Amino acid sequence: MNTVKKDFSRHPFLLFFSYFKPHRKLFAVDMLCAVTAAAVDLIFPYVSKKSMELYLPNQLFRTFFIVMGIIIIAYIFRSACYYVITVIGHKMGVLVEADMREDVFRHMQDLSFSFYDNNRTGVLMSRITTDLFDITELAHHGPENVVISVLTLVGALAVLMTVQWQLALVLAILIPIFIFFILRQRVSMLNANLEVKRKTAEINAAIESSISGIRTAKAFVNEQAEDDKFKKSNDLFKTAKVGYYKTLGLFQSGMEFTVGIMQVVVITFGGFLIMRGQMGYIELITFSLYVSTFLSPIRTLASFMEMFMQGSAGFSRFLEIMRTEPAVKDMPDAFDAGILRGEIRYQNVSFQYDDGTEVLNNINLTINAGESFALVGPSGGGKTTMCHLLPRFYDVSSGSITIDGIDIRKFTQDSLRRNIGIIQQDVFMFAGTIRENIRYGRPDATDEEVIAAAIHAEIHKEILEMPDGYDTYIGERGVMLSGGQKQRLSIARVFLKNPPILILDEATSALDSVTEQKIQESLEVLSKGRTTIIIAHRLSTIRKADRIAVIEKEHITETGSHDELMILGGKYAALQQAQKQ
Repeated sequence: MNTVKKDFSRHPFLLFFSYFKPHRKLFAVDMLCAVTAAAVDLIFPYVSKKSMELYLPNQLFRTFFIVMGIIIIAYIFRSACYYVITVIGHKMGVLVEADMREDVFRHMQDLSFSFYDNNRTGVLMSRITTDLFDITELAHHGPENVVISVLTLVGALAVLMTVQWQLALVLAILIPIFIFFILRQRVSMLNANLEVKRKTAEINAAIESSISGIRTAKAFVNEQAEDDKFKKSNDLFKTAKVGYYKTLGLFQSGMEFTVGIMQVVVITFGGFLIMRGQMGYIELITFSLYVSTFLSPIRTLASFMEMFMQGSAGFSRFLEIMRTEPAVKDMPDAFDAGILRGEIRYQNVSFQYDDGTEVLNNINLTINAGESFALVGPSGGGKTTMCHLLPRFYDVSSGSITIDGIDIRKFTQDSLRRNIGIIQQDVFMFAGTIRENIRYGRPDATDEEVIAAAIHAEIHKEILEMPDGYDTYIGERGVMLSGGQKQRLSIARVFLKNPPILILDEATSALDSVTEQKIQESLEVLSKGRTTIIIAHRLSTIRKADRIAVIEKEHITETGSHDELMILGGKYAALQQAQKQ
């Protein structure tokens, strides 16, 4: 695994080649073979010239055949070099791509909730997969193609200067014109390729959304609507791809014109020099052979440009992610929280999203260690946001939150979150076994500890009745489990984690009354001895809470026990009355 920390503010070129460093031995072998292959290509026309000028006219046939034998061996060795280039080079390219993918995935793990609020899952998947596919080809073929092409072109020109400098000079003028044409097309090809990658990401997002929501689509008989949405994304992709191929077509046609015109120029100008007695037929044949040698690197450069545009577009989107800073960061002097007691205090806390939407305004609240504290109120009042601020999924816009008298921003995020367990209404289960999903609460837990957590969560007996017990596969997002089973597995996770602070975010609101009662009993066992914050719409589930706070319009309007708030006759009492009707 690539663990070297990189400075992503550096120039993209330097960053790209920094990924070669861990694989420099493979890179060296690849480059050595590339140089060798280029050298063989340069030798043959020169040897052919010598044969026609020296060996054959002087009837040195033995020498001629020995030299040709050496050339055959050289070409066999060249073939072996290309085998190594293909195998070793591609291996290096895959390793570079894999290192980049590890870096971007690791970095995305560090990014804050706000980043995921603003980016679709399918688009992010495209950044990790599709955008990096072309990196393999660029990392492999890029350096070797440039080395082979430049060495062949420069070497051939150097040899031709010794043969007939005037004709060599004409070729030397044509090559920069070709390079200028390449550079001019570079920007339009890059922009076109970036657009293709953006549209590919949108297709991935559409596919991910449709597959995730396939049950809903079928339930509402909306398959045609999903089909239409995908067709729209696919049409945009086709348009972008056609635009890219138009740009590529212009590039390829210009390249073919340059390649073709070089042969014409050599024959035309060479014939003119022969007419003037400044050049012989053998020299012209040598030039023609070297022009043929030119064609391969020129075509290679052309294909490299296409590869470079695709790879650099993917690398640009890779850098875009890597240069995105987490909205929530550890302070330079942040320290490990250890095991907290759980006294929580919100002091003049306000919060607003990046778009300016205010959710909380000047919240002041103290929750004692071991206390059961409930938050109620209308949807959108800020209950969930208050709970998301505690583990620093978001940071407060102003004010502070302390645990045990210490500002939570002074703790490392990992150590803070180890002290907090969260059970939500929409429980996420990973595709895997029951054992794996419970163990997610503490990956190093033993099988005995997993079973103990399941027993505490009142689901152990049900697990044993399943086909493979704890090794039963539960499907994508736990689709093979009931809502109650998923909730109890999430409770088992938190039992295994054993945090001193617990957040129950409408943990039973989506369940039927019988299942809710079973879950409620498990939650009461889980809550004992822990500071527990409960968000609930069903007020019957929070009557036993030590204190209850009512939040509406970004403020806390009432606090007290159930009995105290009922006597007060305010908003809480009105909510209770409304739910009884």
